[in-house]
Amino acid sequence: MEEKHNDGLSVFGSGLIWFGAAVSIAEIEAGMQLAPACGGGGTGAVAAGILLGHLLGGGLLFLAALLGARTRRGAMDCAIIPFGRAGGGFFAILNVAQLVGWTAVMVAQGAAAAAPLLGGVPFPAACCGIGALVALWLFVGLRGVGRINTVAMGLLFALTVLLSFVVLGGKGSLPAEGAAPGGSAFWFAFEMAAAMPLSWLPLAADYTKDARRPVAASAAAAGVYTLVSTWMYAVGLFAAALPGGQTIAGAMQAAGLGAAGLLVIAFSTVTTTFLDAYSAGESAKSLWRRIPAKGFALAVCAAGSAMAALGAMDRYLDFLYFIASVFAPMAAVLLCDAYLRRRRASAAWNFAAWAAGFAAYHLSLGPASFFAASFPTAFAWECPAGATLPALAVSAAFALLAPRAD
Repeated sequence: MEEKHNDGLSVFGSGLIWFGAAVSIAEIEAGMQLAPACGGGGTGAVAAGILLGHLLGGGLLFLAALLGARTRRGAMDCAIIPFGRAGGGFFAILNVAQLVGWTAVMVAQGAAAAAPLLGGVPFPAACCGIGALVALWLFVGLRGVGRINTVAMGLLFALTVLLSFVVLGGKGSLPAEGAAPGGSAFWFAFEMAAAMPLSWLPLAADYTKDARRPVAASAAAAGVYTLVSTWMYAVGLFAAALPGGQTIAGAMQAAGLGAAGLLVIAFSTVTTTFLDAYSAGESAKSLWRRIPAKGFALAVCAAGSAMAALGAMDRYLDFLYFIASVFAPMAAVLLCDAYLRRRRASAAWNFAAWAAGFAAYHLSLGPASFFAASFPTAFAWECPAGATLPALAVSAAFALLAPRAD
């Protein structure tokens, strides 16, 4: 029977948080980048890749969220269990770095989409405006938002449904010609779809550690996120078919969504970026107990907004690949240790298992890896089954073969 806790996050609240995370400009942008892979009859392969990639990532997201809910630990505190304090600190630092990056990506994407709809407001000014809204959300806090968040999510849901009807029913067609990187539409879509939920794995436990009903709250988090993120990818995919669909702002204008489109952009950017900055504070707290989590989160918001305004986050695909390469093998080791192993392995062995998966990911990614520019011969081959599955398999196998720790 599921253990219940009287205080903390409700099942509805958990679903609400992850709905806000999934309704994101980043998800729509990722769907738009898949449109060229639909050329030459690849639409079915892209659709299958989006669905299966999300199912894999969503399943891992559930297990990561459940681990935090059952142990009452934040995400990076959970990582200390298999990797030790030094290893947990290593991943906490990487997590803070990726969250600063995500904050910059989200603010930049939101500003780029909102600026044309605001009559040509300068991009840096739009970044500062969105950053200020995120900071306001952080100041109110996760629980303090309360009814404001519920109303905002209700409005965001209504606007997203409107956007979906307009985009999916719009006039336009996906490219008749085009190709995915490496030539495989399915695996390109699979990697792009799996990367999103994988990027949330180091954050999931930060929100479920205080859940009243651990299993139900974790299922709500993973289920809502998987369903809504898949929906957003589809919106992005078909938005790219509209005239001017090369950009989100162009697609919004082509769909006739002026003020409504602007509200979708603003609310979705704030509700998603809030989670990134908030979790950065939680990760920093796992490194330095005395650090004020909210103060650090506000600092991350400011840093990410400044990076966005300066145009520091333009290589979006490389960023997604890097996140998946770090946190997919980490999740494999963490979840094997929590759910499959009967004995505890040493932190050194677990870290080696992660490193093996990290290497497997980039070797499988082939020329698309950012290491390929320095070692073109070693990265000339590209795995036909993508990079995420080999990385997960290598790290999991390595972890399960661990000798007993002394």
